[in-house]
Amino acid sequence: MRRILAHGLLAVVLVVTAYGLAAYLVLPRIWTRYDERSAGLLRPMVTVTLQGRPGDPVNIGIVGDRAALDRAMAAAGWHSADPVTLVSSLRIGASVLFDRPYLQAPVSPLLYDGHVETVAFEKPVGRNADRRQHVRFWAQPTLNGGVSFLGSVTFDAGIGFSRYTGAVTHTIAPDVDSARDGLVADLEATGSVAEVRTVTGIGPTQDGRNGEGSPYRTDGDARILILGGS
Repeated sequence: MRRILAHGLLAVVLVVTAYGLAAYLVLPRIWTRYDERSAGLLRPMVTVTLQGRPGDPVNIGIVGDRAALDRAMAAAGWHSADPVTLVSSLRIGASVLFDRPYLQAPVSPLLYDGHVETVAFEKPVGRNADRRQHVRFWAQPTLNGGVSFLGSVTFDAGIGFSRYTGAVTHTIAPDVDSARDGLVADLEATGSVAEVRTVTGIGPTQDGRNGEGSPYRTDGDARILILGGS
């Protein structure tokens, strides 16, 4: 009996080790090499994963400085996300497994124009970090009153597995426009938005997939919010 248990435990360890190596080391490297050949085809209003895969669409912009952005997001009930560390990764795992709140749970890094997001915010839906609204913002040069931050808003609908690597990850809800419009509504409700403009973003997309393989659809517009309301 002990021998059977020992063999069973060894088999479990081998399976878990093989999964970890494949999902977090081998397959990400394979996709990195594959995507390097198609990187030039990426559209300008799309984020990029650290491995070079197309990520979430850019669908929001902010005209205002960082302090104004922080104040507006806090007033709207959104929380600044913690950086990704071993501790924060363990905390978000515990939040999901044990149904515990983690209002500042980290988000996976994405690149825009070669840079990792400047700041990320989230708004939990439910008790734990399984489901949440979240947005990443990238600081932009401001010339002649231009956009100060470009962002990507999506809704994490639950925990799943990456289509490309099998790694455990959040899956986003397909209707990214609802997530975008939800953030706009939250910010407008604070009275901090002076004006909302609509510009062309990624363009109409019905069969998009983000960096982990979650499908999405969008009208392709980006909302530009000018901060400065009362």
